[in-house]
Amino acid sequence: MSAYEAIKEEAFEENRKIPELGLDISTFGNVSAFDPQKGVLAIKPSGVPYSRLTMDQMVVVDLDNKVVEGELRPSSDTRTHTVLYRNFKGIRGIVHTHSTYAVAWAQAMRPIPVLGTTHADHLAQDIPVTKVMSDDMIGGDYEEETGNQILDTFQALSFSEIEMVLVACHGPFTPAERHKDAFPDGELEEPASWSIDFSASPLWRRRCALYGEHYKDWLSSEGKAVPDRIPPEPWQGKQEVRLNMLRCLLAVDEGLGRVLDLLEEQG
Repeated sequence: MSAYEAIKEEAFEENRKIPELGLDISTFGNVSAFDPQKGVLAIKPSGVPYSRLTMDQMVVVDLDNKVVEGELRPSSDTRTHTVLYRNFKGIRGIVHTHSTYAVAWAQAMRPIPVLGTTHADHLAQDIPVTKVMSDDMIGGDYEEETGNQILDTFQALSFSEIEMVLVACHGPFTPAERHKDAFPDGELEEPASWSIDFSASPLWRRRCALYGEHYKDWLSSEGKAVPDRIPPEPWQGKQEVRLNMLRCLLAVDEGLGRVLDLLEEQG
């Protein structure tokens, strides 16, 4: 019997709940269980579908990210987990998912406010969101930096009271390699709403529209000039993002086309 049987079983059982609860698809997401006495954690192996996951496949890793037990490669998010275990003393487990609605808030870079009693049953505060990573952080040790972003977010918060956090922009649009050069001369027309006239709108609406990349920006914009019309210049920086979205849709269209062709062949 493994010396780490207890945390391997705990991590295995909790990982199986992710697809059962509809919190992720494919092999995304992971749960780890930590043994503070031994200084190790058990985590889901990378790339193994939940339907084929077994307890023996769980990988045991120390806080320096060295594999202690297991034949498979640990989850690519392991370094995020170890950053949190090293710094958040007392936590025994970490769950990471890409649940649909949480991802929507994360990509919008906004905390989830307390809007009802169901949320309040679990947490009496907003679910916080990290700051957006810099290009250097993304290009470096992404998983480690993800952990560091979470630590920064909790500098003024209690991790024992707020047991959840969103990572800003997690799950970006990424075009398939074969479509990366699609629309080489593409230029999207600036939407009318980008420079809409807000002269008849209340001050808070104009402030939100101008400083709303992150809600704290417009909450802290008191005293700043708030024009009646949003300047059009920012649209130029959004062009490539939207072109990448269109490139992604090319791949989706190809996939649907193959499905329709197969259905037609089979009558």
